[in-house]
Amino acid sequence: MAIIHVDGKQYEVKGGENLLQTCLSLGLDIPYFCWHPALDSVGACRQCAVKQYKDGDDKQGRIVMSCMTPTTDNTWISIDDEESKEFRETIISFLMTNHPHDCPVCEEGGHCHLQDMTVMTGHHNREYRFTKRTHRNQELGPFIAHEMNRCISCYRCVRFYNDYAGGTDLGVYGSAANVYFGREKDGTLESEFSGNLTEVCPTGVFTDKTHSERYTRKWDMQFSPSICASCSVGCNISPGERYGEVRRIENRYHGELNGYFLCDRGRFGYGHVNRKDRPRQLLVSKDGRREAMDAGDTLDFIRQQLQAGKPVLGIGSPRASIESNYALRELVGTAHFSNGQTALDAALTRLCLDVLRQGPAKCATPSSIEDADAVLVLGEDVLATAPRIALALRQAAKGKADTMCAEKKVPDWQAASAKDIAQRLLNPVFVATPAATRFDDIAAATHRAAAPDLARLGYAIAHALDASSPAVEGLDTKTAELAQRIAAALKAAKRPLVISGTGCGDAAVIQAAANIAWALQASHPAAEICLAVPESNSIGLALFEAVDLEAALARAAAQPSVLVVVENDLYARLPAAQVDAALARSTLIVLDHQDTRTAQRAQALLPAASFAEGDGTLINYEGRAQRYFQNFDPAYYDRSVAVAESWRWLDRLQNGDAARENLDEVLAQAEAALPALKGIAAAAPNASFRIKGMKIARAPQRQSGRTAARANIFVHEPRSTQDADSALAFSMEGVNGASGVDRPPELLPFAWAPGWNSPQAWNKFQAEVGGALRGGDPGVHLVKAAASRPAYYSAVPAALKPNGALRVEPLYQHFGSEELSSLAAPIQQRIPASYAALSVGDAARLGVNHAERISITLDGQTFSLPARVRPDLPAGVLGLPVGLAGVPPLKAGSAATVAKGA
Repeated sequence: MAIIHVDGKQYEVKGGENLLQTCLSLGLDIPYFCWHPALDSVGACRQCAVKQYKDGDDKQGRIVMSCMTPTTDNTWISIDDEESKEFRETIISFLMTNHPHDCPVCEEGGHCHLQDMTVMTGHHNREYRFTKRTHRNQELGPFIAHEMNRCISCYRCVRFYNDYAGGTDLGVYGSAANVYFGREKDGTLESEFSGNLTEVCPTGVFTDKTHSERYTRKWDMQFSPSICASCSVGCNISPGERYGEVRRIENRYHGELNGYFLCDRGRFGYGHVNRKDRPRQLLVSKDGRREAMDAGDTLDFIRQQLQAGKPVLGIGSPRASIESNYALRELVGTAHFSNGQTALDAALTRLCLDVLRQGPAKCATPSSIEDADAVLVLGEDVLATAPRIALALRQAAKGKADTMCAEKKVPDWQAASAKDIAQRLLNPVFVATPAATRFDDIAAATHRAAAPDLARLGYAIAHALDASSPAVEGLDTKTAELAQRIAAALKAAKRPLVISGTGCGDAAVIQAAANIAWALQASHPAAEICLAVPESNSIGLALFEAVDLEAALARAAAQPSVLVVVENDLYARLPAAQVDAALARSTLIVLDHQDTRTAQRAQALLPAASFAEGDGTLINYEGRAQRYFQNFDPAYYDRSVAVAESWRWLDRLQNGDAARENLDEVLAQAEAALPALKGIAAAAPNASFRIKGMKIARAPQRQSGRTAARANIFVHEPRSTQDADSALAFSMEGVNGASGVDRPPELLPFAWAPGWNSPQAWNKFQAEVGGALRGGDPGVHLVKAAASRPAYYSAVPAALKPNGALRVEPLYQHFGSEELSSLAAPIQQRIPASYAALSVGDAARLGVNHAERISITLDGQTFSLPARVRPDLPAGVLGLPVGLAGVPPLKAGSAATVAKGA
């Protein structure tokens, strides 16, 4: 602890941080540009100047940069000192010399950190009267727009993009007052985290191009606390809506999960909400044609089908909320409910859940991953399957600098000093996957092998850590030596970590990872495990313990049935012939917010709400239940729209006029019916929560033109939608406080505080800058580690022996493998062309050249793809990209035959 004195007031702080971060944590305002809570200090902008004194008697003092000055005991500073204030005003005058002052047309206007700091500093006159420096802007791809003339040379962009995210194609060129931040030449930014530039940049140099197409100022958008559904991490987001469309996605700070950053798939993949081909009315098929019908008639038609005497089967979905899956289970009965996952996905997800429940290793969060000092990635390309984990993994590797700084008693937040001390040294990260990954550059060693051989490596590492873990027979010398090296590195670490998941589609890989984590636990209580699962609610569906999709479809194929499918495209999961066989004799009822191939075959289609139009709960990969809230009511703008949450439609089907009134009732019943969901209701305050009798506003206080939102329909301003499901109010009507003291963190729709309109306003909602939110980070853990270790897994697989046929290994893509984000037009521009990957040896054996089309026969299906010959792929393996056009649903480990020609 340390005692510091700021402008005559005494504060007790923990010490060790820089003065800027300490003062911001105390709620004191100091203007800054180059500093960022996640990027440490470089002292580039000189904007955070304060006066520091030797002691309480010193009246002279000296100006220091608070971001570069450590917080030590008995520190005396002044923020309001006149000389410091004049210095800060002079600095911002200099920074603004070449700035175009184009706030009225700048897309950053209204949530611009430069505007906030200019006002805070008191600079208000344009004193430069000469020709300003100008730059040519670059084309940077579908996500990011570039306006270099607004740059103030804070270096945040390259520090995030290169140093934090590991990008290589964005740089700084020139010198002195004529520097340029961009690429060597025009072209799409390659990093999967490029979208964070829009929030990292304190001005309008890098802006959201997807927002530009339908631009709205921040104060005129309506926000809601929401959860990203593009993977299983559960990053917190703030979708912004105007005129019934989602206009942009911003990061919603969560100290343990996403922190300040999102991946591009989560940030720009919201386009499926705005698609024009979405079902928005209730549709019934008649004579092969779909016709819109009113709700009463359609629901009566569906009830008639449900009561026709045929077996009624319900197929849920790991991309649908817990509430919707529970409502379906209630409608059809527990014995007739399917989790909607393939047998393989369901078994692997269940295995991951068992590992987290039965073993002593705690599940790692992205925040704790950053603190790991030795990591093994076994079989999982997390950049494609759980991207935020990959970003955290980079920080774990760079953590070597923190350790070395501590040894030399140098503050680790001194970015330049830390880089000089560490040079290129990294914490050991070992990457063992079927193919090369985009984070191999931080790896101490890489290992390429098919899933069974990856599992054998994992089992060997566990045995090296604990001799009571099963040994691996017949392991080749090179792999055995690597196993010993990895085991030694994990054993020497203080916070070792094992990362794996379902990406390989092989249970042995997950079991091997579990053995390693459990073997470490005996001597390393801080050892953790992280297991990525396929979709946003995969763990939630595993808690239902329902039958898999193949079992449900087999029942439907055996006898005429009524199939009720909730937010699930069956054709994206199983071969078309298998789905067709089940649907041929079935009456199909579909609830979805996309017009999928399954929805197009439905006898009745109910328009479900997307994440932006409804409320629900998702359970992420670590078993954390989190609530997302309705962003807007589409019927407010168009009364013909009949969109509602799937759970609400199902409730009306089952209970008619006695349907539950709000989300809280559904949650209460779900908790009572499923003990595994106990506590899920506490993921957020219930609908009765109020602050001084008022709800919490979804929109900023300055929101204007609500009448204009419907002026093209009718001049009269109707009453805003009344939300019975949450403690949030539509529009700006309600509590819109200046800090998180008055609002629970689960109910923070966006970040704003007096004088802080930019994303940096999140600092005002944290208990400590860069730490947890006041009141704790959102979410309730439903899955907890056991106190003791179970028996080790012992089914060591045999080594892969190529025999002519090739083993299929799924290759997940950051862009294209996730269903909903792939429907967004900007994401579609980043989806790679389909291909089939072959090793160099297999290509030579088959006489196949790179880019030559090959014919593939797999599980009774034959299709053609261009070959991609890859030196990183092991022999005997056929790598197929998941979800890309022309690639059918895959079953990992299947045997495929390959021949030349289409």
